[in-house]
Amino acid sequence: MPEYKIPESVLVVIYRDDGQVLLLRRTAPAPEGGEFWQSVTGSKDHGDESWRDTAVREVREETGIDAEAPGCVLQDWGLENVYTIYPAWQHRYAPGTWHNRERVFGLRIPSYTTVFLNPREHTASAWHDGPEAAWRCYSSSNAEAILLLPLFALPEPD
Repeated sequence: MPEYKIPESVLVVIYRDDGQVLLLRRTAPAPEGGEFWQSVTGSKDHGDESWRDTAVREVREETGIDAEAPGCVLQDWGLENVYTIYPAWQHRYAPGTWHNRERVFGLRIPSYTTVFLNPREHTASAWHDGPEAAWRCYSSSNAEAILLLPLFALPEPD
């Protein structure tokens, strides 16, 4: 029996002390073609994995960043999105699974943090101010989360 993805995932908006937002370009094109830019996203590995543990794991897998390192602050924004799974990716989920629940996090990192992409998932990274990052996102829920950053962003450290 094939292992299906759990329809529960995280979206982690990574931003620097200077307010710049990190976007990653997926290796796979958007469902209609073209580039697919996004924040860190990923599904739970198992049903008992906490949202926070999923966020920490996905950030490390996709960017090489340790979300629990000194100077990093991971915040659960307490927001969830429910969206219809794209038909192109439906085969990854159990038959009859049509929706995914996504928990939103923010991760403030020091400006000197280096990003190491997982080449199986992403081909490029770029830093943008919030409105530009939101405009470049493929996913509307990702764009909305980035636009909410001013409500949740932590002040610059002293």
